[in-house]
Amino acid sequence: MSLLRGTALSLAFDDQPILEAVDIELDKGEMLGLIGPNGAGKSSLLRCLAGSARADSGVLQLGEQRLEDIPRSERARRIAYLPQQTEVHWPLSVKRIIELGRIPHLEPWGKLSARDQQVIESVIADADLLPFRHRPYNTLSGGERARVLLARALASEPEILLADEPVAALDPAHQLDVMAMLAEHCSQGNAVIVVLHDLRLAAHFCQRLQLLHQGCTLAVGKPGEVLTPDNLENAYQIHLPDTQSAIDTLLNITWQRIPK
Repeated sequence: MSLLRGTALSLAFDDQPILEAVDIELDKGEMLGLIGPNGAGKSSLLRCLAGSARADSGVLQLGEQRLEDIPRSERARRIAYLPQQTEVHWPLSVKRIIELGRIPHLEPWGKLSARDQQVIESVIADADLLPFRHRPYNTLSGGERARVLLARALASEPEILLADEPVAALDPAHQLDVMAMLAEHCSQGNAVIVVLHDLRLAAHFCQRLQLLHQGCTLAVGKPGEVLTPDNLENAYQIHLPDTQSAIDTLLNITWQRIPK
């Protein structure tokens, strides 16, 4: 039984199709990368999976239950959604922002427990945010804010994390850190769907890739099965003089983060 499954998901806006009969499946312990050009439907698909947008047709299941039949409180504990952009209008500290990730686990008006604090401190360290923990969130750079929001999502200890371009604003070293955090989350028996534009990161960290093009699934499978010359040319409308050599480099490159 898949952890999360979407069947024949379709979505339109102003009579313009955005998703057309897309199937998607996520297994426990898996990182699935959503790739494809701008406007392919990746973010819209993620919003449907998160429940923040409702597909016009199709079925969404979390385990054996339809997503719509699961109470919002339970969904909030089991699924965390990290959108591309999140506005924070209050001058909250980094630590306070991350503490908000524990709200799904608290009773109404409940206080953070010792374990809650332990989880919060752990994700602050993992996201390399210790120097900023007491700074106001709105004084941080874009890349620093992105790491804070990822830490908040991970602080909720979700069974499923849906992350939309979480490395877009980051330097290469912190891109590796974030992808390693997502991989660690999967290693604990959870699962991640991540939207990526960097095909090198996608090939290295994701067990499977799903390539979207014009609202449809063009290919899905292991990185080597999806990142083929034909698929890349059809999806991205680009031609590399030595395409196969470039793809071999994508699949075989070894990423290493220099120890801090």
